[in-house]
Amino acid sequence: MDVTLYALSTCPYCRMTKKFLDKNEVEYELVEVDLLEGDEKTDAVATVKELSGGTSFPVLKAGDEIVVGFNKPKLKALLDL
Repeated sequence: MDVTLYALSTCPYCRMTKKFLDKNEVEYELVEVDLLEGDEKTDAVATVKELSGGTSFPVLKAGDEIVVGFNKPKLKALLDL
């Protein structure tokens, strides 16, 4: 399953989500939206809005499922941990 994490480099909940994924050895693509520039940043923000309905972080996309925020029980269930 493809896993992508949209995060902000300064967000504590984003760091908690990254730490959780790393601890559980989940392979994922990390997109730190605030570190992007120009069109790349504009596109990433548009993707986050489309996936989450807003601009809350972190946003994790696993297959067709979306988790907004650091929700450990939801992440465990979604990723079969």
